Amino acid sequence: MASETQCGTNEVPVVSTPANEAPQMATTDTSTVASNLPPIEAEGIKKPNQTSYVWSHFILLEGERAECKYCGKTYAAGSKTYGTTNLRTHLESRCKKYPYGKKNMQDKTQMTLAFKPKKSDDAEGTNSNSLIAVSYNESMCREALARMIIVDELPFKFVEHEGFRYYSNVLQPRFIVPTRTTVARDCIRLYSIERDRLKIFLKKSTQRISLTTDTWTSIQNINYMCLTAHFIDDDWQYHKRILNFRQVPNHKGETIGKVVESLLLSWGIDKIFTLTVDNAASNSGIVTYLDRITKEWGASILDGEFMHMRCCAHIVNLIVMEGLKNLHESIVKVRNAVRYVRSSPSRYDKFKACVEKVKIASKGCVCLDVPTRWNSTYMMLENAEKFQRAFERLRVNDAQYIRYFLDDGNGKKILGPPDFEDWDNVKVFVKFLKLFYEVTLRFSGSLYVTSNVFFHELCVMKIELTNLCESEDPLLSMMARDMHEKFDKYWGDIERLNLMMFVAVVLDPRYKLRFVNFWFAKWNSGAVADDMTKKVKKTLVRMYKHYCNCDGYSNGQGQDGSSSNNVETRPIQDPHTLVKSIYKKHLAMDSLESKSEVERYLADCVEEDSPNFCILNWWKVNSSKYRLLSKVARDVLAIPLSTVASESAFSTGGRVLDPF
Repeated sequence: MASETQCGTNEVPVVSTPANEAPQMATTDTSTVASNLPPIEAEGIKKPNQTSYVWSHFILLEGERAECKYCGKTYAAGSKTYGTTNLRTHLESRCKKYPYGKKNMQDKTQMTLAFKPKKSDDAEGTNSNSLIAVSYNESMCREALARMIIVDELPFKFVEHEGFRYYSNVLQPRFIVPTRTTVARDCIRLYSIERDRLKIFLKKSTQRISLTTDTWTSIQNINYMCLTAHFIDDDWQYHKRILNFRQVPNHKGETIGKVVESLLLSWGIDKIFTLTVDNAASNSGIVTYLDRITKEWGASILDGEFMHMRCCAHIVNLIVMEGLKNLHESIVKVRNAVRYVRSSPSRYDKFKACVEKVKIASKGCVCLDVPTRWNSTYMMLENAEKFQRAFERLRVNDAQYIRYFLDDGNGKKILGPPDFEDWDNVKVFVKFLKLFYEVTLRFSGSLYVTSNVFFHELCVMKIELTNLCESEDPLLSMMARDMHEKFDKYWGDIERLNLMMFVAVVLDPRYKLRFVNFWFAKWNSGAVADDMTKKVKKTLVRMYKHYCNCDGYSNGQGQDGSSSNNVETRPIQDPHTLVKSIYKKHLAMDSLESKSEVERYLADCVEEDSPNFCILNWWKVNSSKYRLLSKVARDVLAIPLSTVASESAFSTGGRVLDPF
């Protein structure tokens, strides 16, 4: 029998000729025709009429049977009685190995090769070089679609857009894009799954939760509250989870406290460590209410003494706003110049033409600030400074630019335009405000540990303000004095601060207690500095003892949990062994091993402060060495310094809620 060939574009079906006519093959190469004929005939078998395409996929056998080339099944064939309908039905509907059949196209278990997606955010590509076997799964496609809608904050109607449906059909024709109502249900179902998973995790975990909360009033005068949890898991990974985003009746402290209590009960959370809020008066009522509730639950730590955590980013905002309360004329002039450029498309085009003429290589452009947000004022001044030469060229080329400052349309004169002295002042302001802008960014981190950077930024701000108060520039010295006053109001007295912020620095193995003591001595007399250092150490020891008691250990126990004062808990029969054991215990009385984990940690050498140092990785590696102290560090390092994690839920950039 001739060798078998697969179906392809070069296959030529054999057309039979009547008996009284000779085949018209005189001018055709016999070998070429033979190679294109399907090997279906054997000697002695009558060849049926093979005009149907199915004979390219079947082998004719004896007894008028045909065998499928792909799966090997046989069917009756070869005469007018049987025909080829059953063969065609087999190919299109039954054969699982036929690569072009409907049955195979709908087989969800069929695996195909694809590049493995990358988990990291790689700008050059989203796939790796390794191949994996994948199969079509409609439920996974719908889940991925729901995740896309949630993560990218897309409207549900996005799935009904013509462009997306066309793209999805080209990408995977088997996936039928659901309607917006179905996608909404998928998002709710996905939320329920993730919520239940987080509930189970929080119920089984032993670490405490640090919370942040913030409220917001929409343009419809509806009050909303966001509650966010921060914690470090057993694998020493930092987590931020928005627990709830819900409507509240008002912004009163007790009202918010009751809402938070009901939310915590629904989540099954009772181990609260700190609550970070801004400096609004009502927030003190929230902390007082939750402090009383956690004591009733029996889950309070050190009687809730360190629960209240003031938002450091908000305090920095108050400090800087104090310095900018009497805005200098130079800032006002620059703001008016930027407002002129941004007031109409024609003015903006003229300004861009000036930028091109003076050859300023910058992809950005000037932006107008929001007077109630000092950081936007800083960004406005920083961007405007880059385009100083463009503003000067605009003053020459655009006659309306000068007239704008002489008359605002109501007969009033406007300050401006900025001159060379104003631009010099702007440079000073930008350099001065940049420090506080960067401090705010560090305080506002929500995806990494921030509690251990508080004391460092506190030192930087205090030193900078002290130096600027003695500046020869009267403008800077006046601003610095006003800001230093506000700084001392919130951070000048250690008695007003949450000592956990200093404990977090001590638990940083690069600095420990000596770093805190050094800067306390720089700011105060020796006796005051020593007293402040003792308070910080005492707080750490109290925390450690509390965790020892919760873990079932007494305060005098060593790392292994055995008492260091008893000779032996079990009687020893051999007197020689007893003598040696007593001597070893005597040697251990003054050794480092007999001390608590806090003493041993503080006595160890500090770690090198390298750029790639990760404090969570260090504690993960040394958690076996400091078994209980590492639990203290895990909870203290999870404390957020600001409420930005909750506030950002209301102010996502680029998203505007309309009146409906």
